[in-house]
Amino acid sequence: MSGPMALEPGASEQDTLALRLAGTRARRPRWADDSTLALRLPRHGPDEEAVNRLAAELADRVGPAVHPYEVAALLEAEGLSGDVIRHRYGHPNLFSLASALYERVPRSFPEPAAVPDPWRPDHVRCLLRGALFALPGLAYLLVAPLWHAQEHASALVVALIVSWAWGQAVGHRAHLRMTTGPREAGRTLLAGAPLGAVLATAAAVPLSGGGPVLWVVAAQSVYLAAAGVLLVLARERWLLAALTPLVAGAVLLPWWEPGPSARAGLPLLALLATLAATARALRVVLAAPAAADSPRPPLTASLPYALFGLAAAVLVLLEGRRHPYAVIVLTVSMGPAEWLLYRYRGWSLAALRRAATPAGFLLRSAGVLGLCLSAYLLPLLPAALLTGAPPAELLLLAATLWTALLLQAFGAAWPPAAVCLLAAGCAGAVALLRLPPGAAVLPLSCGVAALCLSVCVLRLLGRPAPHL
Repeated sequence: MSGPMALEPGASEQDTLALRLAGTRARRPRWADDSTLALRLPRHGPDEEAVNRLAAELADRVGPAVHPYEVAALLEAEGLSGDVIRHRYGHPNLFSLASALYERVPRSFPEPAAVPDPWRPDHVRCLLRGALFALPGLAYLLVAPLWHAQEHASALVVALIVSWAWGQAVGHRAHLRMTTGPREAGRTLLAGAPLGAVLATAAAVPLSGGGPVLWVVAAQSVYLAAAGVLLVLARERWLLAALTPLVAGAVLLPWWEPGPSARAGLPLLALLATLAATARALRVVLAAPAAADSPRPPLTASLPYALFGLAAAVLVLLEGRRHPYAVIVLTVSMGPAEWLLYRYRGWSLAALRRAATPAGFLLRSAGVLGLCLSAYLLPLLPAALLTGAPPAELLLLAATLWTALLLQAFGAAWPPAAVCLLAAGCAGAVALLRLPPGAAVLPLSCGVAALCLSVCVLRLLGRPAPHL
């Protein structure tokens, strides 16, 4: 063997090894000399030019990486094998090449492409639901001359509280079953709604004294159960059409005295139309194919929603004792309140895309909460002044209800149920027993409840996880 063989890197002869074969010693021309075999040795070190070309090709995808492992995953997805990495780029393995690309490409974090808001609300539907919550009150306006409502108001109030609590629980359970299939949700409503009407009527029997008052209580309970079914099944327009006789009669009252028959007949006609629309809606969903067997959610899952409905009914009725027109305003505002629940979720997602740290998102989340509460409460301020209600009382009650609904929308049902139930219990006990501070207990209880619920919102929803 003859010829140089460099052992140190960097020598000019490092990639050539000359071997001379033993054998004949006869002189032959140099160009015909085949006794020397040249072998090209592998390169020592990476091929910088090839690596630079690869870095330029993948710059837009390597730039946003925060660790070389992300670049390694990208190279694997591109199909670069170990042999290609060693022979084409001169690196011993995938992670070595990934580290080289990560170092060459400067970090760049482009803003993600704008995506449609998945929580964009249906504006018309939200406004319509707010109107539908208040329109049934026109029935009391029509039938007011036919009976002494003040003498039997307790029966109506008790039935209303039971219907409200039961309707919240049935609506929640129906929405849970809706994830399995519309048929299963329809069966839940078919079983739960009539039972709620019976329970509400039975609860008011001791206070009604029997006779026509009991029929009025039963009609109220049946309507609330049927309307709840239509709202759960998103048949708001059907319910509006069913209430048309009621609206028409109330609109004509300033110019026309309908008489006892029309005063009683128009609400009854609206009730029958509501029942017909409910029967049709249930028939449609029950005709859907049955879903595969799935475990039924436990009944206790709907318990906090029933307790919240009970507490909310007590708080609203305590407000209505002294300021009934303020309750009408609050009822109509439930439509915009629902719209703002959707807006909170959409704006929170936008804040999450812009936040760089958990603390930054918490700060933005607090801003979104403040914006939504301001947008909901500020229009209620002139309404409170027009109805003669203390602004602080109405606004604190509205803030309590909205923050509780917000937590429920994210599946956190027990905190708002416990806080609202405690506030309603304190305010109700003071009002019933005529204890100090008297009427001031309602805004005081609602203020504490709103503050506690706002803290719960920031603690539970001020993290990215619930919004993903």
